[in-house]
Amino acid sequence: MTNFFTAINRKKIPLAWLQLTREKTRLAVALAGIGFADILMFMQLGFRDALYYSNVRLHGSLQGEIVLLNRQSNAVLAMKSFSQRRLYKALELPSVQSVHPIYLDYSIWKNPDTGKTRSILVFGINPETNVFNLEGVQENLDKLKLPDTVLFDRSSRQEYGPIAKYFDEGKNVTAEVRRRRVQVGGLFTLGASFGADGNLITSDVNFLRLFLNRQQGLIDIGLIKLKPGANTDAVVQELRNYLPEDINVLSKQEFIDFERHYWASSTAIGFIFSLGTIMGFIVGTVIVYQILYTEVADHLSEYATLKAIGYTHKYLLGVILQEAIILAFLGYMPGWAFTMFMYKTARDATLLPVFMSLERAITVLILTFIMCVVSGTIAVRKLKSADPADIF
Repeated sequence: MTNFFTAINRKKIPLAWLQLTREKTRLAVALAGIGFADILMFMQLGFRDALYYSNVRLHGSLQGEIVLLNRQSNAVLAMKSFSQRRLYKALELPSVQSVHPIYLDYSIWKNPDTGKTRSILVFGINPETNVFNLEGVQENLDKLKLPDTVLFDRSSRQEYGPIAKYFDEGKNVTAEVRRRRVQVGGLFTLGASFGADGNLITSDVNFLRLFLNRQQGLIDIGLIKLKPGANTDAVVQELRNYLPEDINVLSKQEFIDFERHYWASSTAIGFIFSLGTIMGFIVGTVIVYQILYTEVADHLSEYATLKAIGYTHKYLLGVILQEAIILAFLGYMPGWAFTMFMYKTARDATLLPVFMSLERAITVLILTFIMCVVSGTIAVRKLKSADPADIF
């Protein structure tokens, strides 16, 4: 009791800090609990952002300002074809410089080493013009003019085989796509996503050779490049009024948002990651509440005495909130450090873009402080029962 009140008079050593450090084991458990909650929130938010980012890398790489889609298309993994005549009709507008049809579809890739098959996303483009701002595409366009030649995404998952390794070693790399022998003529870099573990780029002619069920002229994406100085929003609106209603006209950013919205609201994955973040917040709140409630209960007689000598309930609330803020900061640091290790492990295992961002680090830090302050506010209600007349 004497040490407790002595601590109050020590201006250099706050009472909140002394109370937390008095029970080292309890403090360690509290920090571990907060760190665990932070890791859970970091991982859920990291996977959610990786989901969004990985599925729009293709969209961001398109070298054009406007995209045409079939209005029934929901996302890259659920595209509906439309006639390329709709796309070429856009050339009638004076602001349009060029148009580029893109085919895409999923096929089966056969690992040349193991013989195992796996789904892969295939893009068919006109090799006369590069529509993708991706490393490795521009320098290999001429190779796509060769029959049954494809470019392989070096960032595809290992289940497709060591294609990039063999190619870099100068070996002749062939594989089967849709039971048709193809030659890997070059490598490019796009990356795996939640929608596709691997990617191929080939010419539109080779694409139709692979997909015999596809009809020439029925494309999946129409890319429009505008003349310099053209107003994208104005041309988008003009195209919406000019083209038939079965065509969805989107700016490049709207196309990115279109895909992101699909994964966020039309699939269970986005909801699950958001729910996991909320669960982490709740778990951390409960843990901090239990720690702070125990601290208040253990020192209830001391708090009652402070009330008796004139300290206000507001002051005592401040002490508890100081403890909550200290716990938030100390618990966040190891949680952040361990998350960096977990991000690298997940990135190496899945090839997904799971990285720490400044925005996410600040977001989780703010959530941690809110979590601890809410817990402290709830726990401080116990102080209302600290009545000197009852205790002494």
